[in-house]
Amino acid sequence: MAKSSVEKMGNRVRPIGKKLLQAVAAVLFPPICCGCGRRIDRIGTVCPQCWGKIQFLTGPYCPVMGVPFRFDVGDGFLCGEALREPPPFDCARAAVLHKGLAQLMVSRLKYSRRLELVPIMGQWLLRAGRDLLAECDYIVPLPLHRRRFRQRGYNQSAELARYLAAKTGKIFAPHILLRKKYTVPQVGLSAAERVKNMRGVFAVEKAARPQLLGKIVVLVDDVYTTGATVKAAARILRRAGTARINVLTFSRVVKEMEF
Repeated sequence: MAKSSVEKMGNRVRPIGKKLLQAVAAVLFPPICCGCGRRIDRIGTVCPQCWGKIQFLTGPYCPVMGVPFRFDVGDGFLCGEALREPPPFDCARAAVLHKGLAQLMVSRLKYSRRLELVPIMGQWLLRAGRDLLAECDYIVPLPLHRRRFRQRGYNQSAELARYLAAKTGKIFAPHILLRKKYTVPQVGLSAAERVKNMRGVFAVEKAARPQLLGKIVVLVDDVYTTGATVKAAARILRRAGTARINVLTFSRVVKEMEF
């Protein structure tokens, strides 16, 4: 059936109205750099000065742990951590080094409700995890305990995972992993204390177990520090029959580059 003249006019008005609202918003709320506060051309970017301070982890790096190497040491070469203590996941990737602006972005998203950072952080995650996301069945965020969720009002890892799922068309699966125990924050704990803090924390939702058999999961978190949290979650996913577990975090703490 042909559209009426009123419908055709409405289709023209809607885009015009949207553009007008965007123009007004740009005047009232000009986009600013999330690092230094300078005005920038468009939302979802950082200024050139701050951009130059971000260290993207594009390789060469350990194919398992994602730890950056100083120079290319050849295909399949593993870092010391992967050799000493093979992780319960298959590989880990991060978008940026956890320092400077990247560290500030993680902190602001986690503790200051700066959810407008999700698109820019998500874009960098998409770039870093393109191959992992392409092959996965589920995108699973690290869960918060319900008590901490009530305190914060949102889960920053879930917001990043939700963004990735929307952009890739993959299944966003926040229901798969549960956080059974309320723990003290990992910040300030030693590596050994972090491992102890994570014991018995995670579980797989009983109804979700059949969904995991033979599947590939991308486990999403905001930052990889010692790996205690994602390793604890990966062990539980592995016991539930998950075939492959890849870890994708926005940033990664690196004490010292190898080689």
